[in-house]
Amino acid sequence: MSGQKPRQIAAQVLNRVQLDNATIAGNKFPRSTEKEWGKGPGEASPTKSPTALKNPSPQPSPRSSLAGRGSGATRPEFVEDLLEEAFNRSQLAPVDRRLCQELVYGVVRWLATLDWLVERKTEARAQPPALQNLLRLGLYQIFWLERIPNHAAVNETVELAKSAGFRTRAGFVNALLRGYLRDFEPTRRALVELKTKQPHLGYSHPGFVVSRWQARWGAERTASLMEWNNTTPKTFARVNTLKGSSGDLLEQWRIEGVEFDAVRRDWFKEGLVFELKSHPPLRELGSLQEGRFYVQDPSTLLAVRVLEPQPGETVLDYCAAPGGKLTYIAQLMRNEGRVVAQETARQRLKLVQENCARLGVACVEPVSAISRSAGSVPLFDKILVDAPCSNTGVMGRRVDLRWRIRPEEIERMSGVQLALLHQAAKLLKRGGTLVYSTCSLEPEENADVVDQFLHELTGFQLEEQRELLPFRDGVDGAYVARLRAIV
Repeated sequence: MSGQKPRQIAAQVLNRVQLDNATIAGNKFPRSTEKEWGKGPGEASPTKSPTALKNPSPQPSPRSSLAGRGSGATRPEFVEDLLEEAFNRSQLAPVDRRLCQELVYGVVRWLATLDWLVERKTEARAQPPALQNLLRLGLYQIFWLERIPNHAAVNETVELAKSAGFRTRAGFVNALLRGYLRDFEPTRRALVELKTKQPHLGYSHPGFVVSRWQARWGAERTASLMEWNNTTPKTFARVNTLKGSSGDLLEQWRIEGVEFDAVRRDWFKEGLVFELKSHPPLRELGSLQEGRFYVQDPSTLLAVRVLEPQPGETVLDYCAAPGGKLTYIAQLMRNEGRVVAQETARQRLKLVQENCARLGVACVEPVSAISRSAGSVPLFDKILVDAPCSNTGVMGRRVDLRWRIRPEEIERMSGVQLALLHQAAKLLKRGGTLVYSTCSLEPEENADVVDQFLHELTGFQLEEQRELLPFRDGVDGAYVARLRAIV
């Protein structure tokens, strides 16, 4: 069957995805009264907690993991990595690759809602994990993919069940999915109502995250944020002026068949960032291979704008990988000066080196650690601490993030972030600039960390801080603060 292969690969990838059982289980799937019953990501990208987080008591759920694998696994793999690995092993045509990716990402995004649909037809009886994934795939195609005929979605899912070892359950799969075809319109109305009555299920987000956001922004803006997270993210490109002008790049894009629109924001110059509306596979573009542009969300440029690097300065990027902000710093410095890129993870440091080489960045020195031997501690004019964080501002790009995040992780990260600021502060010249940034939306990781740092280290003052919100600014979420060493 022509449509079987991408669906089969999608099911195989979903069966390998490992997510946080407790986070998903925290989304209670209430039974119906009837008998019926989802770094730097903006880039190709360590105990103070001012606010205690309350974790709602997790409700047990047999569907608490996509693959049914618990904490015995050593290192969870991210869904995009699993998908890329599957694509490398297969011979899928581009159109089938796009369908497979849409199915995998869609099921992971809408996991809680899909499981709510299954429970309505099964009286919440547990299904084998692989069979649950097939039901999710079928339902996602029926209710979320208008371009796929419903009868095809049902038939393909039934055939998948047979080939996956569930031949004796094929009738059950067929009955459940066809039952939803008969109840299609009432179910669509129920899904709309669910967004208001139980938004964590209606928008498929962890309940504790929804509660936090609603307390801060209210129901309407929280709904807009979750809608953003459930929408396929746009692709943005920053022009690399070290390799040529924007005009030269745009002409090359026209030849390569790239359709684009200019992006305007107040934190970067016009003609620097473009949205790629339509394009061949990025890896096949000569303009990308030649380093003429770098793929990154506009929000990631704010930290560099606040840092204001100048030619001839000595700058430290304290957490440099994958290199989007780093290479933009070098670009603004016109490759004049010295930029030290610290990254402790070997593979990520290699990624920094590769990106610098591709983009023609010559003023960067990648290091795994800053030497702190006696009498040789370097001092920098400016330091960027783009800290590891919960990433809640980029939940739309990291599709499985919502099912990995836990309340205690936010608390833990705030301690990590504060420690990084203290470490970086020791390397800054008097009068120097220290910029702190995250892609988190959580105050505990942003302004609270800065406040605590200023309380503990009185030789600094806050000059500027800004938060970008997806539902307001139309870009990924981000926080940036600029601090000045005054003594």
